[in-house]
Amino acid sequence: MKLSEVIVFIVYLLFMVGIGVFFFFKNKTGGEKSYFLGGREMGPWVTALSAGASDMSAWVLMGLPTSVYALGMGQVWIPIGLAIGYTISWIIEAPRLRKFSIVAKDSITIPQYLTNRFLAKSNILQILCAVVFLLAYTVYSASSLKACGTLFNTVIGIDPKIAMYIAAAIIVGYTFLGGFSAVCWTDFFQGMLIFGGMLIAPIFAVAMLSDHPAAPMPDGYFNLFTSWQDIVSGLAWGLGYFGMPHIIIRFMSIRSQKEMKKSAAIGITWTVFIVIFAAVIGIIGRMFLGYDEQIEGNSLVFISMVRKIFPGVISGILLSAVLAASMSTADSQLLSAASSFSSDVYKPVFRKNKASDKEMLWVGRIVVLAISLVALLIASNPNSGSIMSLVTNAWGLFGAALGPSILLSLFWKRFNFQGAIAGIAIGSFVDICWIIFLSSTGIYELFPGFVCGMLGAVIVTLVTKKPSEEVEKLFDKAVKYED
Repeated sequence: MKLSEVIVFIVYLLFMVGIGVFFFFKNKTGGEKSYFLGGREMGPWVTALSAGASDMSAWVLMGLPTSVYALGMGQVWIPIGLAIGYTISWIIEAPRLRKFSIVAKDSITIPQYLTNRFLAKSNILQILCAVVFLLAYTVYSASSLKACGTLFNTVIGIDPKIAMYIAAAIIVGYTFLGGFSAVCWTDFFQGMLIFGGMLIAPIFAVAMLSDHPAAPMPDGYFNLFTSWQDIVSGLAWGLGYFGMPHIIIRFMSIRSQKEMKKSAAIGITWTVFIVIFAAVIGIIGRMFLGYDEQIEGNSLVFISMVRKIFPGVISGILLSAVLAASMSTADSQLLSAASSFSSDVYKPVFRKNKASDKEMLWVGRIVVLAISLVALLIASNPNSGSIMSLVTNAWGLFGAALGPSILLSLFWKRFNFQGAIAGIAIGSFVDICWIIFLSSTGIYELFPGFVCGMLGAVIVTLVTKKPSEEVEKLFDKAVKYED
């Protein structure tokens, strides 16, 4: 244990909590829209880096580099798929989603948007989405807490379970207090830290290889075309972006349509560099560190590189990037799940739209606590799976369930409420069944889930009644909307 690393960690964590406290007092008089969407007042830099940081959880610093480290270049199809999918989502999905969510009764959550998009009186779609949110976000949050436990155990020597409790308390603290604004601003600072850490570590490792002979590489390590399953599955990761609520909610929060292009340029550039760096860290890590079963088993490539190269203060700052990646995703997930349950289930179903703003805020905060507790139980279970496997399952469910219906709602005027329900239900069902029964095929469940969800949504829409004239007018108004 390096005392300087511990001090840096403590200072960093106090800074994150301080942001939550600041926005708690700043937004004390704000309502539901302020807590869950920041009042649609996010600037382009905060929006872009927050969206990227909420996406790049600890798996991009621990799980993905370790996959490349252990299995070779065949794993780089995942970052390629992510870069392509993220770019397309900013270019074609972001502009329309912001406009459509405003026109659709100023919706502040994805389920609320889908319901309002069809002027539906039924709450079925909101409840269905809330179930998907709660399930996927609990698993996703567990991966972030598990990463925090591994980091603190490796660096400080704290028991992983105790470390997870500490991390959960801090994340819940600033999310509970400051809401969306606190989450976005902490993610903004954490996004810059992640970028710096992933840029500096491999550069210094390459420089040190001149005095440190590279470890022998196994045959086929640099083979990019390992199997068609790896290629299809890797590229399929990009489909997840179209239905990832904690990422696309940032599209809805940006201050104006004019700032969308600037946010897109910043966000795309940041993410493309990050996924490239993740692959590079895995390759350089294999050359610099050689193969080690403990490194692979605990996803420690980045952590081991940093601790071997840099002195305590510098390594503490860079390792805070791992903490930043874990926290920046967990806070966004908790807030999205809380906003979905409180706005899409509690308010319309249990309170018949009579809940006050203050009541809604406290319901959201209670949900944050509840999900955190369940996520802690999953993360502390030794049989829950690796960081990468937990993220894989949650990412696949979101992409397969929500992606097809969201895209169709933005670009197909004929798309209807029944089709949206079918797309979400079929995509979820196929994704979960594929994990249980067909994972041995080597094909990532997101791909068949997304395809079946899209087909189901289209077919059900075509065999059911077309949208009303009012719904079609809403579509036309959203397409033409200007700030």
